[in-house]
Amino acid sequence: MSENITMNFSASKPEKYQSLLPQIAALIEGESDLTANLGNISSALYFGLDFFWVGVYIVKNETLILGPFQGPVACTRIAKGKGVCGTAWQNAETIIVPDVEQFQGHIACSSLAKSEIVVPILKNGEVIAVLDIDSEFEDMFDETDKMYLEELCKTLAGIF
Repeated sequence: MSENITMNFSASKPEKYQSLLPQIAALIEGESDLTANLGNISSALYFGLDFFWVGVYIVKNETLILGPFQGPVACTRIAKGKGVCGTAWQNAETIIVPDVEQFQGHIACSSLAKSEIVVPILKNGEVIAVLDIDSEFEDMFDETDKMYLEELCKTLAGIF
């Protein structure tokens, strides 16, 4: 698919997700390459929702390894239970951090990131990756983001 993701930036947050998620599904339909799909999904979220950083960390040899992403350079390896990503992996649950400075053990890949949401991608009940999204604004993520990103991650599990 060579079309661009289209977004109405004056739309509400739920409307943006409702528009974007079907476009992402169409974007990855028929493509079997994991790297290509994760790259396009990261780009669609980054540009479609105007996030500061979007990427996927993939579980490899009991470590989270940086996968495709959009935004500034990032940490390449994260241990289980470390930082927001490692904690979301360890607990197998979504974590919303309104202010990263207040998260015990936060790993600062960029000092510009102020809030974060990390959503585990589960396959057969096991975390195989995490979707990590940062904002340069505090308190950017809420239950709406959690709901739609968890729905997206269920779809992502199928491409692994």
